Order: sequence, then structure tokens, then C-alpha cells
Amino acid sequence: MTSATEVRRPERRAPGAGRPRPATGHGAWFLVLPALIPILVLSVGPLLYGILLAFTDAQSGRTQPTQWIGALNFRDLARDTLFWESFRIGLVWAVAVTAAQFLLALGLALLLDQDLRLRWLARALAIVPWAMPEVVVGIMWRLVYNPDAGILNETLRDLGLGDGRDWLSGLATALPAVIVVGVWAGMPQTTVTLLAGLQNTPRELREAAAVDGAGAWRRFRAVTWPALKPVALAVTALNLIWNFNAFALVYVLTSGGPGGRTRLPMLFAYEEAFRYGQFGYAAAMGCVMVAVISILLAVFLVGRLRGGEDA
Repeated sequence: MTSATEVRRPERRAPGAGRPRPATGHGAWFLVLPALIPILVLSVGPLLYGILLAFTDAQSGRTQPTQWIGALNFRDLARDTLFWESFRIGLVWAVAVTAAQFLLALGLALLLDQDLRLRWLARALAIVPWAMPEVVVGIMWRLVYNPDAGILNETLRDLGLGDGRDWLSGLATALPAVIVVGVWAGMPQTTVTLLAGLQNTPRELREAAAVDGAGAWRRFRAVTWPALKPVALAVTALNLIWNFNAFALVYVLTSGGPGGRTRLPMLFAYEEAFRYGQFGYAAAMGCVMVAVISILLAVFLVGRLRGGEDA
């Protein structure tokens, strides 16, 4: 028998006893459902409907019922040289804008990461283009490129560099001019993302490298870039998708002209669907664009990730 004064030892509990258990089975699905429903309704549903529409002869203003025609739209699309030319233009646009955005945004982010006077003001001004709607940006740059009273041509005349030119209507200058606008409009978002990545880079490592005598380029290559690389990979991949699917900015600037020199794939599909009423054919274009950009993006990501592992 134990004495009255003997203290009873507490019972030992299993590790994790008393802790709330994570939801499993139906409970987990119930918690995810509020976020899953909008994705299914607004993304997955329209995507599946567009794929289904690509195998039909759906047209606007048609009195006869829509019929299933199999892969006929894709067969016609494979022979459509105008579409593949727009696809080539779209790839040139997406790669050029994405590369220029990243390089310029990286330089600006490195600058804004320094201890400069009025750094807060510079950071605020850097995101101004991001806060402007694409339609407003397009209208503003149309005024800049105006052949008669645009600020660009007026500056060139004042500097004695010629009488100016019609930048958005020239066959040789339309696409480069639009690319410049795309870089200007999308660079702030990339800058903010890279700046956030720089803020998470251990400053002690950079200071230690500086004490050891490493120059600016060596510190960036050995310390800053390895820590920034995952962020750079993610933002580059997202920018490539967004730029390839661009529509509003180019539509306001040139509407795909002159002579189709700035007709991106999204503009081509838009015209087929809403100008000519070929909904099934336009849906087939959308399916091809999604498939090709997914393959290119997968190759890009795999290459970058393998490069990171080898490093």
C-alpha cells in the first residue's frame, strides 16, 4: 500500500497526444471546397468547354445546331499559314519582352536594394506603371508614338536626329515599338518580386564576402544569385506565360497591324471568334496555344532546374 503522503506519478502520454489532428478524408475536402469551387467554375469549366468546342463547327448567327466534326478544325489549323505566322510573332514578343523585363528589373532591384537617400520614393515610383490599366498604358504610349505631335518625335527633332517617323504604322518599327511598351508596363511587377527576393538574401553573407575582398560581380555571382535564383525562375516562367497571352495592350496600340506585323495569337483567335464568328476554329487555336506554351514552359523549367542542380 502506498502512504497518504506519497505523490502519484503522472501517467505518461504518447507523443502528440492531445494535439489537434489534421483533417482527413471528407473533412479535408470540406475545408478545401470554398477555394476549389471558384477554380472549377472559372478556370477548369471554361477550359474543358473550350476543348469540347474545338471539335465542333460552332459559329455565330447559325440557325442549324452545332455538330461534332472531330479534328477537322485542327487539320485546317495545321495548314493555316497566317496563324503560324502570328504564333511566331507571339513567341518573338514573349521571349523579347520577358528577357528585357528580367534584365532591366534585376538591375533596378539591385539598385533599390542599396542604402540610398529617398529610397522609399524611388520604390514607390518604380511601381507606378504596374498600377495603371493596360488600356490606359496603350493610349498613353499611342500619344508618345504619335507621328505629328508625339513626345518621341518632338525630342528627335529637337536633337536634330531626323523628322521622326510613324512608329506604330511602320512595318519595321511596329513590333519593336510594341515590345518597348510591353517591357515598360511589365517591369515593375518583376522588379518588386526580385526586390523581395533580395530582401530575403542574408546580408551577412554579402558583407562577409565584401570583407574577404570579393568584388561586386563576384558577390553577386557567388552569394546573391544562388539565393535569388528560385525567385528569378518563378517570375520568368510566369512572365513568359503572361506575355505570350497578352491581348489588351497590343490591341489598343496597333490592333495587330500594320499588315499583321503585331498580330499575336490571342489577337488572331479573337478576330476569328468575334469578327468572323468561327467559335469552333478559334477554340482549336486556343487549344494549340495552351499545348505549345505548356511544352515550351516545361522544357524551360526542366532546363533551369537541371542547371541549378549541376551548379
